[in-house]
Amino acid sequence: MGGTVCIPLRRSNREAAGLKGGETLSVRIALDTEKRTVTPPPDFVAALKAAPSGWDRWRDMSFTHQREYAEAIAEARKPETRARRIAEAVRMIRSRPAKRVQRR
Repeated sequence: MGGTVCIPLRRSNREAAGLKGGETLSVRIALDTEKRTVTPPPDFVAALKAAPSGWDRWRDMSFTHQREYAEAIAEARKPETRARRIAEAVRMIRSRPAKRVQRR
């Protein structure tokens, strides 16, 4: 659209690259065709499987959404925070609409 092209980077990626933010960089972008998977923490898996439709809805979610939930749980410092995040994540995932199957 005639303006500057900006590509956002996650803070973890900026920190890993030693960037502060605001730098101008030249980059080469390549299509990533690798299958992305998230391995959720075992206690989160158990909670999802214990909740009706929880595990199925988790598996239907995009990589990005799965990663966000898994990282939030893994980054909890206190056990009570982790338990609260797991309970909230399961509640939110269960409330998602079921994926519709298209029939022909």
